[in-house]
Amino acid sequence: MKALNPQNMMLKCFPNALRIRIYLVLSSFFLIISAAFLLLSPSALDSSVINPCTSHKCLHMVETSYKSKAMLDDVKLSNQSYQHVQKSKRPNFMNDMEKGMRIGMLNMDREDLSQWSVFGELIPISFKKVSNNLKWEDLFPRYLNEEEEKDIQSRPKMPMHDFNKLKYMDMVVVKIPCKHPKEGWQRDVFRLQLHLVAAELVVKRGRGRTKVVVESKCKPMMEVFRCDDLVKEEGEWWYYKPDVNRLKHKISLPFGTCDTDLPLSEKGIINQVHELNPESKLTKREAYATVLHSSEAYVCGAITLAQSLLKTRTNRHLILLIDTSISVSKRRALAAAGWTIRIIERISNPRSRNDTYNRYNYTKLRLWQLTDYHKIIFIDCDMIVLRNLDHLFSFPQMSAASNSESRFNSGIMVIEPSNCTFMHFMQSINEITSYNGGDQGFLNEIFVYWHRFPKKVNFFKQFVSNSNEEETVNNQLFAADPPKLYTIHYFGRKPWLCYRDYDCNWDVPYFRMYASDVANRRWWNVHDAMDDSLQKECELADWRKEELKQDREAAKRAGFADNHWLINISDPRSFD
Repeated sequence: MKALNPQNMMLKCFPNALRIRIYLVLSSFFLIISAAFLLLSPSALDSSVINPCTSHKCLHMVETSYKSKAMLDDVKLSNQSYQHVQKSKRPNFMNDMEKGMRIGMLNMDREDLSQWSVFGELIPISFKKVSNNLKWEDLFPRYLNEEEEKDIQSRPKMPMHDFNKLKYMDMVVVKIPCKHPKEGWQRDVFRLQLHLVAAELVVKRGRGRTKVVVESKCKPMMEVFRCDDLVKEEGEWWYYKPDVNRLKHKISLPFGTCDTDLPLSEKGIINQVHELNPESKLTKREAYATVLHSSEAYVCGAITLAQSLLKTRTNRHLILLIDTSISVSKRRALAAAGWTIRIIERISNPRSRNDTYNRYNYTKLRLWQLTDYHKIIFIDCDMIVLRNLDHLFSFPQMSAASNSESRFNSGIMVIEPSNCTFMHFMQSINEITSYNGGDQGFLNEIFVYWHRFPKKVNFFKQFVSNSNEEETVNNQLFAADPPKLYTIHYFGRKPWLCYRDYDCNWDVPYFRMYASDVANRRWWNVHDAMDDSLQKECELADWRKEELKQDREAAKRAGFADNHWLINISDPRSFD
């Protein structure tokens, strides 16, 4: 005889109709419990652990490992339903738009879009969302082993999408979250992704000059949607008519800086970069530029920089911005060296104290007022150029070499002059805190998404690890002929403020990490090739000679084992 299940025995006591209802209630109850368990499971919430770029190089991460560790979260936003749908009130400027458009709706799935449908066909956009585990520092590592080209394909990349099945669009509407005023709100990976996906839609599925409408509490990223392309701003709405060629160039470049935008191997890859930007084949006004203000201490450096640029046979203009602190005689020498001079007014740093070195270093922002040029490559006066840099004009704003953490060094950078960008600087100057108190920290808060040049484009004269290996490698690069470096950036005491016999950074304890006699000689080689009339601008003032004397005496008392303080000074300038 078949044994009866206790549950079945209990149910047999009820009529058939009631028994069916009980079955349905119990089944529904168990389904609800199971669903709740799955939703609350930690593995369902986040099972991903990404492998970021380490402090020395980006680790090898193959594409399959990214997917298996949920580097990307598949987000089919257009197919989701939400209990809380918000009414999306369209901006008033939409009333002036034509009807019958095709409008891509990006990250708008939580919105009631009924007010938008009057303008045409709405196209919901599905996309792959980057994982919450992907942090800004993973995309912008401090250190990168630029020689390991085999790892390039395995470094973090923004997911590209197959939008080819979508219809062509006349407008893209995107809702971009903003975490302001939370610290570091600008460096939000998802915020960046939405900007780039919107740009990708314009490039791949745009029709004509596709319009972009952004809903955000914060100003959209100027690195993607330029203020020059802004048509209207209304509350939290921003309406752009972006330049498609510029956006196409932008999304073609590496995502983040775990890869350089300009591979500089000895295989000649550098000669291919002109093909990256379709605008590079057009006639564009381009120039190199630098800035002098408040003092004549860097006049010699600016003269030597100009001479080093001319030796590379560039055909670009050389523009020098100076204030009235530079005397007429110095201006003549600077013009003779190759600079076209423009007089400017200084811009003070509102957070600096009077008589400090960074009191007027925001003057560099004047570069963005050079609107008679399409692009400018800024180079600091304490640098020399060893190889032609004209190919860098093929890259967009902001392109620069890494400095520290996720920040770039402003010693050499590609910028695109713009009056509205300059006005944005002036409007933000009291709000933004520069991490280093200068223009570099300020610009890093404006251009958080930048493109990385290899360190050979802006090679620092410094020895961080203080190891024999580092000293050997760097000095070999400083001395290489033909040169392997594109520039040398002279940190610490500047060569023209030292005797030519040796690098005077050796005599000062906290500057010794910047000392290199090899790099010092390289600068003097450029100097010695200049006309005598230009060399006169590098003479040493009496007060500087006295400082050098005191530094040598202090080095002697400290007993520095390198014995540079014992070297006899033969520099003719010491006898003037």
